Amino acid sequence: MLKDLHIENIAVIERTDVEFSPGLNILTGETGAGKSIVIDALDAVLGGRVSRTLVRSGAEKAVVTAVFTSDNALDWCMENDIEPEGDELILQRRISADGKSSCRVCGVPVTAAQLRELGSFLLDIHGQNDGRQLMDEARHREYLDRFAGLLPELEAYAEQYRAWQSIAAEMERLTMDEAEKEYRTERLRAALSELESAELAEGEEAALEARRELLKNAGRLTEALDESYTLLYAAEDSAISLSSEAGDLLDRAQAWAPSLGEAARLVTDARYLLEDAAERVRETRAELDFSPEEYDRLESRLSTLRKLRKKYGRDEAELLAYMEECRAQLDDLEYADDRLLRLEKDLAAAEARVRKEAKVLREKRAAAAAELQKRIEAELAALRMPSVRFEAEILPLSGKPGFDRHGDCEVRFLMSANAGEKPGRIAQIASGGELSRIMLAMKSVFAQKDPVPAMVFDEIDTGVSGIAAQRVGEKLGDLAAHRQVLCVTHLPQIAAMADAHYAIEKSETGGRTFTKVFPLDREGRVREIARLQSGENPTAAMLESAKELLRASETRKSGGTPEE
Repeated sequence: MLKDLHIENIAVIERTDVEFSPGLNILTGETGAGKSIVIDALDAVLGGRVSRTLVRSGAEKAVVTAVFTSDNALDWCMENDIEPEGDELILQRRISADGKSSCRVCGVPVTAAQLRELGSFLLDIHGQNDGRQLMDEARHREYLDRFAGLLPELEAYAEQYRAWQSIAAEMERLTMDEAEKEYRTERLRAALSELESAELAEGEEAALEARRELLKNAGRLTEALDESYTLLYAAEDSAISLSSEAGDLLDRAQAWAPSLGEAARLVTDARYLLEDAAERVRETRAELDFSPEEYDRLESRLSTLRKLRKKYGRDEAELLAYMEECRAQLDDLEYADDRLLRLEKDLAAAEARVRKEAKVLREKRAAAAAELQKRIEAELAALRMPSVRFEAEILPLSGKPGFDRHGDCEVRFLMSANAGEKPGRIAQIASGGELSRIMLAMKSVFAQKDPVPAMVFDEIDTGVSGIAAQRVGEKLGDLAAHRQVLCVTHLPQIAAMADAHYAIEKSETGGRTFTKVFPLDREGRVREIARLQSGENPTAAMLESAKELLRASETRKSGGTPEE
């Protein structure tokens, strides 16, 4: 469950700390007070998309920290080398004024994608626009598959589909008319001939560049090397000659002063080093003996290599690999017809395997659709929609090949709002209030199979009032009996069902807007429910009405029947 939430410099919230409770946590406040900002902050700390507009005006950064207690994410933590602090997981998101953000879990830096993955084990957020997702028929299959728990079957199907797709792509690559085949053959042969005649060697260009640089400075280098060699070796009093003479003298001196032995060895080592240096100077000097023809050949070769790189956009290693690629493509073209015949057989076999797995998916979807229909209608009846009929329709995919990456069928949710009417598309039939209750019904059904320990509803009561609102509140209470639920609402019937009630209040000081979140005691709850019922400055009668609503809700939660 979500234990604590710290929000700092998010929109109009300068700083607030909220300690949530198990069960149903209700958040209420006036329009514009910042109720949805709390949901935005939760979304941010769970890896949602953020921008600099989320940062409070004038602040350098915004910070959201959430503390969860959950066993669901232990495997994820182990896989990502994160050690929870006792039974607590601490998630944090920092957003700078320029829009950049950083994420941490228990102090360990993670990516936003990792935070989203972890968040999926901790909290399910139902935003204000999620009800509209029901009108997006492209998502209906996803909902049904989730309800049916088809992940293993979907993975098995995806593996066969990718294999079929790979063969189909290879066939498309090899399929061409004779004119195209002849054009590609000539182009590849020309490239191969040009590259082969160049007799490429890996690293050649770098070696030639180094040699050219050496030759460009040959005059000054020759002079320096000649003089160095003379001083080291050729001169009568060269360094090597003098060090040899000094070594001989020290060898004789050891007879009278044994302590000079180390000095003698050092001079001898120095003479060997000088001899090595002189030999290297001599060899380098010999390399500088060249003719103008060599320089011209070097420039010509470099020009050839540069033209090949410019033409084919590769270095020597990649040019050599491209030569092999050209040979392989020419081989493909020469034997394309034979390969196509073999691939056609492979494709037929792959398609048979795809259709087999697709049939498994379709049959399981059909069985799950019937079960989902039954459960959704039961939930809707409890939400004061007894005449609504819900249907998950399974339709074959049109066109060839009759399957896609999701299977060989599509899923479409239908409903009829009134008895006797033929079910139609949700987008054409459902009102805003009906959408909200259908979505709540689906969440209730999915919650029976979903291990996520906490759920958030941002104004699930849109378009709902009266007894229907009471039923929505009771349904949220039912959900909260088995997991933590957070709900932003403007309806008194739902607020009265709270196990913990928080007010979100906005104020102005010094020309700045400030929002705070704080828990309500019983008296505070009565006043807030009265405000939701009748507006500001409630009368004694309004307060009494709020008390009665609160008592009735408490009776319902305890399993009793409130007096009418």
